[in-house]
Amino acid sequence: MAEAARQIGIQMYTLRDQTERDLLDTLGKVAEMGYQVVEFAGYFGVTAAALRRRLDELGLAAPSAHVGLDFSSLDQMERALAREIEYAAELGIQYIITPSAPLPPNPSIDDVTSIIPFLEKASAMVRAAGMQYGYHNHDYEFAKVDGKAVIDIWLERIPAEHMLAEFDLGWVHRGGANPAHYVSRYAGRVPLVHIKDFGANQEETDLGKGEVDFQSVFEIAEQSGILYYIVEQEVYEVSSLASAKLALDYFRRLGLMHG
Repeated sequence: MAEAARQIGIQMYTLRDQTERDLLDTLGKVAEMGYQVVEFAGYFGVTAAALRRRLDELGLAAPSAHVGLDFSSLDQMERALAREIEYAAELGIQYIITPSAPLPPNPSIDDVTSIIPFLEKASAMVRAAGMQYGYHNHDYEFAKVDGKAVIDIWLERIPAEHMLAEFDLGWVHRGGANPAHYVSRYAGRVPLVHIKDFGANQEETDLGKGEVDFQSVFEIAEQSGILYYIVEQEVYEVSSLASAKLALDYFRRLGLMHG
């Protein structure tokens, strides 16, 4: 199956109760489970050189990292992001992803467009360092402003080569939109997707137990240019490690694991 070429990764925020105690040890547990890829959300004081050695030791790829932006001012954002870019470059990261942007409830078009200069500046800095820049959604970016979803306003106003979309399929669903529709609409701009499941009560659940239509996305993954499926989970029935293992079992049952 063509879909089996996607690599299966985990956003390390899923295991934040573990990583904040010992990031390097947690990476060992991730590799032992069978994950091929990790996406970082903080480095917990570990140097880039030490982290890269550990990844190489374990045979793990780390194509991407979530890096929050300081939206209080462009100058402050630039100073903080420059340090993050330097670290990511040493680690060998390919994609730097902004995990969210602040919007008030019921935003105006001015609220929405005020975010664009920050995204554009971050993109310019990341691309100047030889990496690619992207944005990761939650559900609030699917609220309509002047008849259009916030995420569409941003993705339409910022060129595709300047900002990728790391669609979190669970949050797309929770936002009232169709995950496969969004992946297809922005085909070629979606090298990574987050895999998160929500149940009938709109609460997060273990992968495969909810209502998010991942299968429709898996079927169009190759033509859409998806390279990585990244598991991210924030709520657990048992523990973060147990949920991470269940997620990998889900991909194995579907025959989407390879290597």
